[in-house]
Amino acid sequence: MTKRSKNRGLLLPTAAEDAAIAAGLAQDADTMEITRADLPRLAPLRRPGRPVAEHPKVPMTMRVDADVLAAIKASGSGWQTRVNRVLREAVRRGKLAA
Repeated sequence: MTKRSKNRGLLLPTAAEDAAIAAGLAQDADTMEITRADLPRLAPLRRPGRPVAEHPKVPMTMRVDADVLAAIKASGSGWQTRVNRVLREAVRRGKLAA
């Protein structure tokens, strides 16, 4: 019977289960047991999370007239992206100083 680890509810194998696992590893030529000495050489297959954005977004709080916000939101999902695009274009045209 397995027992629960104190960490995150992991199930730890009993001594008999651990011996059976080790015996199975020893019989399989395509398998090897990873030791602590192997750990520094291991690397994740991919970086977890989202890729780093070229232009990272910054959260902000801004007050606008209720009717303006209602009209923007009524344009559908993606409204924040569209507002960002309009502001970026205004900066590009020199209407706003960046």
